[in-house]
Amino acid sequence: MAELPSGDDPDPSRPAPAGPLYVPVRPGHRGCVVRLFRTPPGDHTAVGFTTEHRLTTALGPHQPWIRLAAPALRTLTAPLGVTAVTVDPRFTAPAATRVPPGAGTARPTRPTPALPLRTG
Repeated sequence: MAELPSGDDPDPSRPAPAGPLYVPVRPGHRGCVVRLFRTPPGDHTAVGFTTEHRLTTALGPHQPWIRLAAPALRTLTAPLGVTAVTVDPRFTAPAATRVPPGAGTARPTRPTPALPLRTG
């Protein structure tokens, strides 16, 4: 996962994708809206993929997308306070599993009564 710095040109020492990225979008009031994601520390980031296959592998075959160059994506999200662009992220959350009804619920327990103190 590579983060591109904000600004006009990416740092030449960091690999940057050549050409437009596949950027996930969602429906908005007047067209498409770029989807924003959170990094593990909780910061917002824009996301782009270098191939359609990588996008569909990470987000599923029905994820809508548009093509944008990384500088255009940064310019689009900067007014929202999002300056990071993450390229080809790997989402590593575990797969969802079904939990049988009632499984994982704790039974209420009665508190253990305090024993009286003996003096003597």
